[in-house]
Amino acid sequence: MLCSLVGAALLSLCLSPLFLKCLAVFRDKINHNKGASLEFTQRIEKKLFEYNASKNVFKRWLFEMVSWLISASCMIAIILIYLQIKDRPISESSMFLIWTNVLGKVSSATLIMPVTEALGQLKWNWFQKSNAMWDFDIFDKACKGPLGAVMLLFRTKGRSLAALGALLILLLLAIDSFFQQVVDLPDIWALQDTASALPKMTRYTANVDTIWREGAMVANTNGDMALVIDKFSYGNGTQPVKFGNGTRPDIPVSCPSSNCTWPVYDTLGVCSECADISSYLTFDCLTQRVDWTSELRGGFNNEGAYPNATMCGYFLNATGENPILMSGYIYDPETAIKGEALLTRILPLTTLFTRELLFGEGSIHFKNHRHTIADVLVVSASNGSAKKVLEDAPPIANECVLYWCVQTLISSYNYGLYHEEVIETTFNATAGTSPWLAIPYKTEFENGTDIFHTEDVNISTNYTEKEDSNSIYGVSNDTAAAIIQAFVDIFPSFTTVANETSLPVLRFKTWSGGPAWTRNLAFNPWLSSNISSHMQRLARAMTNVMRSVSTHQDVEGLAFSKEIFVSVRWEWLAFPLVLLVLSLVFLVSTMRKTSKDTETAIWKTSTMPTLIYSLPKEVQGQLSEPSGWNSTNKTKKLRIRLHPKSGWRVSGQSQLNTSPRLPPPAIQAPRGWI
Repeated sequence: MLCSLVGAALLSLCLSPLFLKCLAVFRDKINHNKGASLEFTQRIEKKLFEYNASKNVFKRWLFEMVSWLISASCMIAIILIYLQIKDRPISESSMFLIWTNVLGKVSSATLIMPVTEALGQLKWNWFQKSNAMWDFDIFDKACKGPLGAVMLLFRTKGRSLAALGALLILLLLAIDSFFQQVVDLPDIWALQDTASALPKMTRYTANVDTIWREGAMVANTNGDMALVIDKFSYGNGTQPVKFGNGTRPDIPVSCPSSNCTWPVYDTLGVCSECADISSYLTFDCLTQRVDWTSELRGGFNNEGAYPNATMCGYFLNATGENPILMSGYIYDPETAIKGEALLTRILPLTTLFTRELLFGEGSIHFKNHRHTIADVLVVSASNGSAKKVLEDAPPIANECVLYWCVQTLISSYNYGLYHEEVIETTFNATAGTSPWLAIPYKTEFENGTDIFHTEDVNISTNYTEKEDSNSIYGVSNDTAAAIIQAFVDIFPSFTTVANETSLPVLRFKTWSGGPAWTRNLAFNPWLSSNISSHMQRLARAMTNVMRSVSTHQDVEGLAFSKEIFVSVRWEWLAFPLVLLVLSLVFLVSTMRKTSKDTETAIWKTSTMPTLIYSLPKEVQGQLSEPSGWNSTNKTKKLRIRLHPKSGWRVSGQSQLNTSPRLPPPAIQAPRGWI
């Protein structure tokens, strides 16, 4: 019921006189707007016709020349923008790139217009002579797209000015692609404002608590350094900690980005070297004092209590007064039984309790090293097994030294990986007396020797750093003594085995009085055949400990992060610029060729002549039937010509039959007025 009432009300409203009057007014308004729009477009067409009908060549082609100038201006603007933004971050150039895209589109669009218009005018010029009727359609299609342009190239065989226009139509299809290839956006490492930093050490001072006993300072170890030395004495040393996509550096490195570099710098460090001493060992069987078995008691001047036994193996100073077994075994001459075997021996070339130098200068191969931390002989079984020792196989023998040095380094940090390279090593090679002073003492309760390290470690370098040249690197005598003291547990030490099937036993802390200190190691680094690498890792770890203390100095470096930059590939602009020049050549050539076409108007791509100059009625009748177009020979032989006075002339037709024509250009009505 409600819907019926609403419908009746709407029907009465639509049929009311007021509604019908409003509808009529609205309709008149629409028709008026259509008329106004039509009048506006006709005015434009009229203006264009006036320019095309002008006898001034430049006025005829004014819009084409302006269009070409707009295209050229856009290309020049693009080049200027690229000169401004090249090698700049994308964050600063994004708006400019948008403008280059817009200008590229405008340039390609405005460059097509003069080419198509000039090609259209060449169509009318083509038919000033008698030519095949199909040529009209080929020219018309060439102005509209690439297929017609290809057909026109084949038709003219590339020997006509129109062929250049057809070629330009084809090439202009690719101009946008070349504009897009001009800019490349590579990722480049860009320098950041925040600097990077890593530590170096000039004068190292250990944090050592002073311990006194009966008014005398007791030798103590450097706690931080002792922990690292302990790791390398009884195992494979410190291992890198996995961090991110790499490993964490062993020193405090500050890198605010993923890529940092530092200049060449100097730092105090610990260096190591090893040399072969196999030639100093001689195989023999001697009856000597046994000082290496696992159950011997240790302590000060306790060697006199060691037993004598026959030992076979490789001796150091075998022909001297005190030959030392470096690798071998206890041998019973009566039963020919081989007893406990010595797998590894570490012999320091400075005595443990009095710090006397062995072999005169406390070294075999490294006598020119002034400030040494440890100079030891490391002799071990060739493959770390008792079998080789019992078979009298030659052992691996090395002299290794740890010494204070100054390292010239270059460092970098890239994606979580810290890389450090030693460029040069400097150490004190001057000759001098032993830095140790030993003073024996005797009390009511004990006898002993007070030992003192009396010399500071000083190393000078001539390498010039920023505001820092001829620096003196080193440590104090107390710090040097504390670090040397950290090695007394492992230098000297022995690794022995009771028989071929038993586990190796490490005897260490030989300075401690009482029963022997022994331990079974999961990994014995001194049985390794690559002692040199182990000592290098130990030296590097000790250097990192020194550089990590709070008193280090910072080396400032550069921090880089990946940024997208604008790279301009100028070679890609060659194609658009060549098309710009060829388009100008084509336009000027067309203007020159058609400059004398004053009898007919400059129609260009206009379709008005096809409406005005229609074919004669007889020809229209022949071609209006489908059979006329299907007759290939007939249409192929049909040739037409546009005559300025009589319109289209068709081959084989009476001259009296002419197509309609326009008045002369002087009194010609504007285009669009039919």
